[in-house]
This record gives sequence, structure tokens and C-alpha cells, in this order.
Amino acid sequence: MDAGLTKSEIRKASRAMGLSTWDKPAMACLASRIPYGQAITVEGLGRVERAEDALKDLGFVQVRVRDHKGVARIEVPLSELDKILCSRQSIVELLRQIGYNYITLDLQGFRSGAMNEVLPASQIGQ
Repeated sequence: MDAGLTKSEIRKASRAMGLSTWDKPAMACLASRIPYGQAITVEGLGRVERAEDALKDLGFVQVRVRDHKGVARIEVPLSELDKILCSRQSIVELLRQIGYNYITLDLQGFRSGAMNEVLPASQIGQ
């Protein structure tokens, strides 16, 4: 902001400089993976981080694991639903080892701010 550059300009300059992070997806705070009203704990955040890292190790770039008290709700772009289903058994094993009892796939796909969908419109953006 201080330099007056847009995100697009920074990505372009980063690519020109050969930085490997030039096209890295934006990463929201891990706390955004925890539903409103559910306590945010070190254990829960660690579980989310390990789950997302495991999915990234399987080749998923844009992925979110939403933590619903022992239930992992996985979001990937709609274009990757087939790919994630092909990795189903590995994902179940990995996420169960991490501490999830149930592993689900969100059929609406990845979307930023998905946890805000339960909020009344008057509260969004506050």
C-alpha cells in the first residue's frame, strides 16, 4: 500500500524477478476455518493446518479444511472435485490420523468467506 502497488502489479513484478511465490494463492487466517460460536483453540488450529498441509502435499493448491468439532469439511475448486474423489482413501486415512472422525467434501466447492454464509446479511462486513 505504501508503494502504491496493486496486488496484480506485485504479482507481475514478483514473476519478473523469478520469485517462486509470484502466483501463490491468498491465505486467510486459520481461524477463518472455525465456525462462529465454536471455540478457537491451539489444537483446532493445528489440526486445520496439518490437514491443509496434507492435502497440499497431495497436489491441491487451493484448498480449505473447515473444522466442525471433529468433522473436516473440505473445499476445493469445483474443477478439482473429481481429483479429490480419486484421492479419497488417502485423504480419509490422513485426516483420521490428524484427529478428524468424519471427513466430508463440500459440493459447493471452494469459496472465500464460506463461514460467513450463516450470518445475517446485516452482520457481514462488520
